[in-house]
Amino acid sequence: MPTTTAVKPATRPAPAASAAPAAPAAHGGPPKLTAAELHAAQRETLAAPRLRYGLLARALFKQMDLVYGRERTLVKFAMLEFIARVPYQAWERMGYHALSRVRHRSALAKRVHERIEETREEQDNEQWHLLILQDLIQRNGQRQSFVLHRLAPWVVAFFYYHVSWVLFLVKPEWSYRLNADFEDHAEHEYMAYVADHPELAQEPDPGTYADEYGRYASVADLLRQIGHDERVHKLDSLAHMRAPRFQDAPPAA
Repeated sequence: MPTTTAVKPATRPAPAASAAPAAPAAHGGPPKLTAAELHAAQRETLAAPRLRYGLLARALFKQMDLVYGRERTLVKFAMLEFIARVPYQAWERMGYHALSRVRHRSALAKRVHERIEETREEQDNEQWHLLILQDLIQRNGQRQSFVLHRLAPWVVAFFYYHVSWVLFLVKPEWSYRLNADFEDHAEHEYMAYVADHPELAQEPDPGTYADEYGRYASVADLLRQIGHDERVHKLDSLAHMRAPRFQDAPPAA
């Protein structure tokens, strides 16, 4: 099972008050950072140690390495993003079950619904990551096979969904910790990939999803923003470990 050791309090980071965001967060979710903030975020990630991953997370990462190779690639990231959505889908489902039980208690029902909305925002954010990566892959002319890039991710996502759901049912903090491990891994992989490919700084952001996700100075900054999003998701999951059940959710500030 994922480790349940104590974690430090975590909150969502926000851009500096004096800095204008790269684009408005039209659909909610993590903050959009300026170019300077994105470079700072990358340095912070690369300097920070990774979480101590649990057994399930390590098994998942090992499986991805065996199937797609140890090398960091956009295609491999797309497979990770395909899987990344499913814990939020599992939590949303559990949230609606909780909401049906507390619907006659208005204050509690409101808090549960706010947690459901947050899981949908995070799920949507992961979906934008997947769409952006698929667009970059297609522009690079990279081919994807049915078995490795459609069937295999679906099978892994199916398994990961039910693991997240069962863990939440048994002990919710285990489910949140597994997701924190996954998001921490993704955060470090994106930032390391950009560091390994300095040529991305000269590649313009195609802006295919600029209206929904923002436009960036380069593909490097676009991927840094995705990496920072994963950090925010990680911090959210770590924070939720302190109040893991939907009915424990504190009132919105």
